[in-house]
Amino acid sequence: MSDLIKTIEASDFENVVSKSTRPVVVDFFSTECPPCDALAAKFEALAELWGEDVAFIKIFRQGNRELAGALSVTSSPTLLFYRNGKEVGARLSGGIKRSDIEAQLQKLVTQERAEEINGHKTILHTECDLLIIGAGPAGLTAGIYAAQAKLRTIIVDRALAGGNLAITHMVSNFPGFPEPQPGFMLAHQMFQHTLNAGAEFRQAVELTEVDLTNRRIVIDGVEEIVAKRIVIATGSSPRSIGVVNEVEYKGKGISYCATCDAKYYEGKHVVVIGGGNSALEESMFISKFAARITIVHQFAVFQANKSAQEAVLANKKISILFKHEPRVFVPKGKTIGAVEVEDLESGEMKTIECDGVFVFAGMRPNLEGFDGQFDRDEWGYIKTDAQKRTSLNKDYPTITAWSSTAVSAGVTITGPGSFWPPV
Repeated sequence: MSDLIKTIEASDFENVVSKSTRPVVVDFFSTECPPCDALAAKFEALAELWGEDVAFIKIFRQGNRELAGALSVTSSPTLLFYRNGKEVGARLSGGIKRSDIEAQLQKLVTQERAEEINGHKTILHTECDLLIIGAGPAGLTAGIYAAQAKLRTIIVDRALAGGNLAITHMVSNFPGFPEPQPGFMLAHQMFQHTLNAGAEFRQAVELTEVDLTNRRIVIDGVEEIVAKRIVIATGSSPRSIGVVNEVEYKGKGISYCATCDAKYYEGKHVVVIGGGNSALEESMFISKFAARITIVHQFAVFQANKSAQEAVLANKKISILFKHEPRVFVPKGKTIGAVEVEDLESGEMKTIECDGVFVFAGMRPNLEGFDGQFDRDEWGYIKTDAQKRTSLNKDYPTITAWSSTAVSAGVTITGPGSFWPPV
């Protein structure tokens, strides 16, 4: 740890933080905490840059529960910013990005001083055998194979490792786990397996430059990574519908996967948002478990195929609200207890009490920052040939696209059709 970072106890808080004559940033951290580990390197690097002007403090949250409770700090890591002994700016928690920390630090000093400090930034140059962009199940599996083959492997993700798996309520169909596993725990186990294999991680980072032709990226504007080979494993995400509390309750009463979560609504009432093939087909699957389903659809008719429509309309468990849209997902404790919807014809608001919500508004590829880098299909996904080669290199697949299915099935990354010639 940098000499510019000081770890204190609750008894030191008043003198070190409350009575400090210069700005302070406090990191409440925990042990065995992947988000804390992801933050640590950024916190140290920023301390080296800002340490003359801002005091960087760490407090072990579990060992100082009374102080954490008094400050309403309930999760790790949590960053608090102080000036003249008073907390200022926004708190940061979870998968914290460097740019968000910098934005708060810049508010603690004058604009001129912030510009001067930022002018001292240097870019670290790193080389590796394999760069994997994306730390979901596909990227992690590829990382295990590569690291076990003694390749220097770096895995980069804009969030924390686990991908959509980390926000899945329970997983009951993963080989080797006969009992259902919480998605976040299975994601953690995959991450730990990959880490133990020797892979390096850069989590909760931003791709500030991407040059796939030269197999080069820059993350957070401070580290350039050049690789011999690159795997794109960014996956896809459910399309957000922009409803209040949607982000906060993903995986906590709001699901995007009926196969994953329908069984947990045995005998209960769920709301399904959508009217396409996925919404109707998944509603039929959910009806095997739920006692009642309400489909909320913005149009006057479904957009699904006729067979799916006929099946849903004939299902006595399913009721439908056409020409309605959700406006608020209403929390109930730690989950969702109701959905407020608007009648698009009358403007009337209605409250639908429920035990959970399934959203089926389609998927989108996670390819932000890759514009113009390679050919895409009509849905926006990367075009590849039968050997998973992209348009960047027709002769040798130096930039390779992977799906979770292919990688999880055990496709190695050392033979023809993946990396050839070998790294």
